[in-house]
Amino acid sequence: MDKELDEMVIPEHVAIILDGNGRWAKKRGLPRSMGHKEGCITVEKTVEDAAILGIKYLTVYGFSTENWKRSTEEVGALMQLFRYYMVRLLKVSKANNVRVKMIGDLERFDSDIVEGIGRLVEETKNNTGLTFVIAVNYGGRDEIVRAARKIMEDTRDGKITPESLTEEKFAGYLDTNDIPDPDLLIRTSGELRLSNYLLWQLAYTEFYVSDCYWPDFNMEEMKKAIWAYNSRERRFGGAK
Repeated sequence: MDKELDEMVIPEHVAIILDGNGRWAKKRGLPRSMGHKEGCITVEKTVEDAAILGIKYLTVYGFSTENWKRSTEEVGALMQLFRYYMVRLLKVSKANNVRVKMIGDLERFDSDIVEGIGRLVEETKNNTGLTFVIAVNYGGRDEIVRAARKIMEDTRDGKITPESLTEEKFAGYLDTNDIPDPDLLIRTSGELRLSNYLLWQLAYTEFYVSDCYWPDFNMEEMKKAIWAYNSRERRFGGAK
């Protein structure tokens, strides 16, 4: 690691909104599917870079609950790419001691994809390096609604009372119940919105926007985000 970065505080948990695959492809006269394929290669590199930097948790927005609204052709291509990428990711994870976790509602996927996700999570669960979290068929509002339903069921069954519900207990019902909240959120392609991503968890996260499209994201862009993170003063609602 270079000397300047070695003197910086490395965020424990970095979350990323991978934006710009389609525009990257369009700029080059390529189909959108090629942008998504190139974006997967960038994900692999970013996992390796995050591990080198000492980041402990990396969460990426792989497929949102709203992405089903895209064309049948694009969704189908994404599903095929996901099938291939899970096999590839298993090799990358084993080579880099990475533990993989999935968040989101997996029930809508085809059974072979669900089985592939289960295998990926199971075979990497004992790895002790970076925890790589992939949000698939994920939406922040959907996650909160699913958590509320579980709480209502537990209240009905006498496992919890309305008076005993705290922020900490509510967070325990979320997909991220065993994952610390992100310290830094990176969004590529210059867009300035959350896109229904980790709405509960990002309450006090520092935001950094990169103008590059996701396939062009690299170690230097990650370092820029970390340098920006180090220039912020995190007060979590308190005074200076």
